[in-house]
Amino acid sequence: MNKITDTVTLHNGVKMPRLGFGVYQVEDGRQVEQSVLSALRAGYRSIDTAEAYFNEDGVGRAIRASGVPRQELFVTTKVWNTNQGYETTLQAFENSRKRLGLEYIDLYLIHWPARGKYLEAWRAFEKLYREGYVRAIGVCNCHEQHLNAIMQNYETVPMVNQVELHPLLSQERLRDFCRDNGIQIEAWAPLIRGQLNIPVLWELGRKYSKTPAQIILRWDLQHGIVTIPKSVHDSRIRENADIFDFELAEEDMRIIDALNRNARWGPDPDNFNF
Repeated sequence: MNKITDTVTLHNGVKMPRLGFGVYQVEDGRQVEQSVLSALRAGYRSIDTAEAYFNEDGVGRAIRASGVPRQELFVTTKVWNTNQGYETTLQAFENSRKRLGLEYIDLYLIHWPARGKYLEAWRAFEKLYREGYVRAIGVCNCHEQHLNAIMQNYETVPMVNQVELHPLLSQERLRDFCRDNGIQIEAWAPLIRGQLNIPVLWELGRKYSKTPAQIILRWDLQHGIVTIPKSVHDSRIRENADIFDFELAEEDMRIIDALNRNARWGPDPDNFNF
């Protein structure tokens, strides 16, 4: 049935937890500190933040307060679009690292493929990776054409592609592309931004004595998708981690697969202007 400490192995050999904790829209200060501490107490070891979340300071304070050894943690942050480029990305990384109070970052991601900028940002990522400041490098919100542009221009294939992914946006074609190229898919907004009033998920929840959220997160794991649910409530943080004592039957996996509507809650990576 697996356990919360289970990992996937990225194409460079680095092990990444299959279940992580996201802090998007979690307020810096007490809220993010308490949320991260709750997650670490519940057994999570992967924390996902970003420059643009404006809470790296609080994440860093929580990590230090937790007493969890650094080598047990997997910390992700991201460079924002306005800082993409070569020198600007290097500086943005150093700023993030200092706010987090860490000597190295486990995974550094390009937040969105900003037109005319993200390829230069990848050049900076390769430098950071070569010099050991980051253990793995990747991207967010990239379609196949963005990934192809990186792979055609640089020798390092992204290790992770973090994208909006949930039962209403299952991204099967992109998942296949990433699998074929050794890129690990990671889901943001896995719980559909809380829009869980989907009858079939409630039916499956009753069948397995689980919540709709737990059903979705288990579906992620069984598809080999790394997933990073977020919450600021201790009980929900623990509940989201309680997904390792059951397994969805194949026919139930197919039922959830069939929910796909290509419905986005966030922007389309081909059409954003921030």
